[in-house]
Amino acid sequence: MQSLAKCRDVAALTSAVRELCSEFGNLTNINVLTMAEAERRRALCFLRLESEAQEQRLMATLSAIRFGNDVLLVVDLPRDVPAASLETARI
Repeated sequence: MQSLAKCRDVAALTSAVRELCSEFGNLTNINVLTMAEAERRRALCFLRLESEAQEQRLMATLSAIRFGNDVLLVVDLPRDVPAASLETARI
């Protein structure tokens, strides 16, 4: 998870999440939303893998949670990243 926190933009974060998830199975969907609140920046990564068993393993290992039908992975981002580089992406 530390490597995710070093990502400087949504494209880099998406790529890093795909790589991280590959050890649990095939990532079939990822939506990344970013938010800023009181000097804190976060990315909300909504993920889907091929099976629920793969998602369960990912959640147990990465302390992610289920949010509706998706797995939600919250990533704290560097505070010094310009907001423009953190635009929301759906890939």
